[in-house]
Amino acid sequence: MKAYIYGANGAEITDVAKPTPKGTQVLVKVQACGLNRADLGMTKGHVHGAAGGVGTVLGMEWAGEVAELGPDAKGVKVGDKIMGSGAAAFAEYTLADHRRLFRAPSNMNFEEACTLPVAITTMHNAVVTNGALQAGQSVLIQGASSGVGLMAMQIAKFKGAKLVIGSSTDAMRRGRLTEFGADLAVDSKDPGWVDQVLQATGGEGVDLIVDQVSGPVANQNLKATRVKGRIVNVGRLGGTHADFNFDLHAARRINYIGVTFRTRTIEEIREIFDEVRKDIWPAVESRKLQLPIDKVYPFAEIGKAFEHMEANKHLGKIVVTL
Repeated sequence: MKAYIYGANGAEITDVAKPTPKGTQVLVKVQACGLNRADLGMTKGHVHGAAGGVGTVLGMEWAGEVAELGPDAKGVKVGDKIMGSGAAAFAEYTLADHRRLFRAPSNMNFEEACTLPVAITTMHNAVVTNGALQAGQSVLIQGASSGVGLMAMQIAKFKGAKLVIGSSTDAMRRGRLTEFGADLAVDSKDPGWVDQVLQATGGEGVDLIVDQVSGPVANQNLKATRVKGRIVNVGRLGGTHADFNFDLHAARRINYIGVTFRTRTIEEIREIFDEVRKDIWPAVESRKLQLPIDKVYPFAEIGKAFEHMEANKHLGKIVVTL
């Protein structure tokens, strides 16, 4: 089968053996894949958790049909239309754990379905489970114009947030954040953005920050969060190291939480998928929670899809179809 692999000469489409499902695995005939920032790094040889390096089939988000079941797989049958996340997505066939997938709603095509699994699981876990957002509270999403950021704002609004603030350093994308739930959009490179947040919250700061930027905004986040508020760190788009004001962190008694799928067990991931099904799945099915598609590429042009992502001018998901 054809697959997009990081090899000795970089990332390229090549032929590999079709996988066989074992245990609780499901073999998926992939129809469409969503690109994610972590994929971009892996096309350059970077590792993401335990995955990456020469020989790696790239990709982590897909939609397709069940082609074959492992002996212990339950809950789906051959021919079912599904979507999910996991390694080795950029291929004609991929393997998925039987509980790390969703049934794709009948009102979505494969291109639409493949945009959702990473965003809804990552941000439900960050905003609701770890962020403990309650109706009537305020939230700031750092890096809100990314696909997962757009979903975070929608989930926050759906769960009853009184005030949703989104940040983006790009003027065009910042101007569109209100389409996805933002009541206020700020530029995190503007030295005055913290003052804007404090003004919007009566001087107290937000109840919750979901931070995909980290690095350069770490101390500003502390100033923008209310006393006894929460910061959930889900990314490091701004860098992995920075100065941190420990005194301000202690003085404001902020609960600072780190989350990532990279170190989670399959049992933990299954629980996250179950929580999404129980809490927000009806909103996915009714399309209250959805992501825009910026551009769709055929699999043969997946390299161009990554060039488009690296140019960083898109809003919404970049999709590749097989």
